[in-house]
Amino acid sequence: MNNPNTSLINNSKHLSFEELLNKFYAQDNVVEGNIIKVNILSLQKDYIIVDTNYKCEGLVPLKEFATVDGIPQIKVGDCVEALIEERENDLGWMILSKDKADRVKTWDDIELASNKEELIEGIIIGKVKGGLQVDIGVKAFLPGSQIDLRPVRDLDALIGEKFQFRVIKFNKKRGNIVLSRRLVLEKERASKRKLTLEQLQEGAILEGVVKNLTDYGAFVDLGGVDGLLHVTDMSWGRVQKPSDVFQYGDTIKVKILKYDLETERVSLGIKQIQEDPWINAPEEFVIGRKVVGKVVSLTDYGVFIELKPGIEGLIHISEMSWNKRVRHPSKMVNIGDTVIAVVLDIDPSTKRISLGMKQTQPNPWVSLEKRYPIGTVIRGKIRNITDFGIFIHIEDGVDGLVHISDLSWTHRVKHPSEIFQKTDEVEAVVLNIDADNRRFSLGIKQLNEDPWDKIASNYPRGSKVKGIVKKITDFGAFIEIEPGVDGLCHISEFSQNRVNNPRDFLATGESIEVMIIDIDPKVRRIGLSLKALQKDVDNDVLDQDNNDTDNHIEEEKKDDSSINVLRDAIKNKLNIKD
Repeated sequence: MNNPNTSLINNSKHLSFEELLNKFYAQDNVVEGNIIKVNILSLQKDYIIVDTNYKCEGLVPLKEFATVDGIPQIKVGDCVEALIEERENDLGWMILSKDKADRVKTWDDIELASNKEELIEGIIIGKVKGGLQVDIGVKAFLPGSQIDLRPVRDLDALIGEKFQFRVIKFNKKRGNIVLSRRLVLEKERASKRKLTLEQLQEGAILEGVVKNLTDYGAFVDLGGVDGLLHVTDMSWGRVQKPSDVFQYGDTIKVKILKYDLETERVSLGIKQIQEDPWINAPEEFVIGRKVVGKVVSLTDYGVFIELKPGIEGLIHISEMSWNKRVRHPSKMVNIGDTVIAVVLDIDPSTKRISLGMKQTQPNPWVSLEKRYPIGTVIRGKIRNITDFGIFIHIEDGVDGLVHISDLSWTHRVKHPSEIFQKTDEVEAVVLNIDADNRRFSLGIKQLNEDPWDKIASNYPRGSKVKGIVKKITDFGAFIEIEPGVDGLCHISEFSQNRVNNPRDFLATGESIEVMIIDIDPKVRRIGLSLKALQKDVDNDVLDQDNNDTDNHIEEEKKDDSSINVLRDAIKNKLNIKD
């Protein structure tokens, strides 16, 4: 830096004796800590030399002045205020500070604003415990309760914002300043409130500012009066979160839907300003027409498609595929996918549209009856076994059901797994195809002739048959007279004598002869009897005994007749008379 003394001598040459004398006597008024006005004489490398109107010139650090691209924004002749740090140093210079002068002046301005309850402007520069820190020339504290009219959840969003504040606490000695933005807003709110209340009526369209966002809606400041814009009234279309549509501070137009004068609750709407898209929906979405939409929601029972803003249609899970068994819509589509569908039904009163995806493709079930006429024998693998039957794979997306009652003519099947296993390949007969309900009925027993059709002719009443005891119960025994055909011999038909326990009379697996005493093919029931067979045997024996007795009597009669003839001959010869 140039020698300050040289500059002082050079500058003093231009002053008159009277001016120098005034500067000398002015030193009695120069006190360290005071703020004085000085004129810039020259700009040096690190300092600015200023005229202090005192016996010596002053030095102010160059770094205390604002710069643009490294160039100080001051020039020779400018007048600035500076604080006296040192009245005169060893080299004869007065040491000054512009920053400290600005700081003192700022504190004075703040104190004046605090006393007069005037507003002061500041920038929020960061978060501190319990609130925010604000730069108003010096750092001040803004408590959380004084930030806004409502609690603010996202304080980070306010950093860097410029607002006006009221000083509510000021202590210069301790360097303590507390601000309030809420008081400013309340005053503004009160001034706007009267005008807003005059305009506040249902149906009115007003302009407001978004003050707060929640999961269920947005609070809008209409001018001293807050209203709630519910998420369902933001758009005719689907809105997931209010924050997807609005941001804090947005200015929007809203319609007053409801206003309660007593509670001062205001309900707002935006979609009510726009035309309801459902007004023309019946003409636009005709039943049978193909439409294109975007997947906006998935549920267990189907998928919702947005056809246009405000209009959605439901594709039920049963309408997603002709062939695939869709367990969940997510197996077919994802949110955001574009799909083609057909309008199945539309109800403007309930604002519902039913859509179908499978209808965009030919229905394979329609041609099944032509490809598989009733009576056709098919062969396929068992896909599934249930309590009520087995499912056989016919072709892609088509399975046929063999009901448990159609597995066997004669075998009493308790569960299909007794006979079949999954993946077994079996043959079956097509019994019926219901394309509307997507039912394909098959039968396995129908591959063979029903043995009961000939049972009545093969086993007439009174005929004797041999069978095997298959099962013994408390009320009798089931005897198989041919494979798959059982008859019941009731306990009362065991013997002429009373039988208390069938197991004392018969054993399982025993081969025995019985008599058919009753047969009913319609209900597939055969009545058997052991005692009827025994009675028949007894009758045969009795008939045989009777025949032997009759023959003996005849022989005796014949013998008696011969004796009589001989006797009569002898009498005639001897001429003997009776």
